[in-house]
Amino acid sequence: MTVELNHTIVAAHDKKASARFLADILGLDVGPQYGPFIPVEIPNGVTLDYMDTSGEITPQHYAFLVSEDDFDTIFARIQNAGLTHWADPHHTRPGEINHNDGGRGTYFDDPNGHNLEIITRPYGSAG
Repeated sequence: MTVELNHTIVAAHDKKASARFLADILGLDVGPQYGPFIPVEIPNGVTLDYMDTSGEITPQHYAFLVSEDDFDTIFARIQNAGLTHWADPHHTRPGEINHNDGGRGTYFDDPNGHNLEIITRPYGSAG
């Protein structure tokens, strides 16, 4: 059996701005609107479909596995944007990156409070 995550809906107060934020930080493209959604396709084929909501947003966590070179590029964008970043998901180590599993990782928030993460090694990959 083959099961792949195809897409998920991401709640936003401004779907266009939120999709643009993610695309700009990760160096991706924003797709054309499809129904009520603004999609950002990740290179592995998963799409994050941003949808406007007027209510309270429950923050979600989205982690992106990137190469070492891409980490440097994305991390520079995070810093250039003046975003606060943390080494941990509980946001207790501001201004740091982690070195979990021999890689690098950091967390940062999107405009809706979603907790975004970039990592260079999958968790548990160090053996």
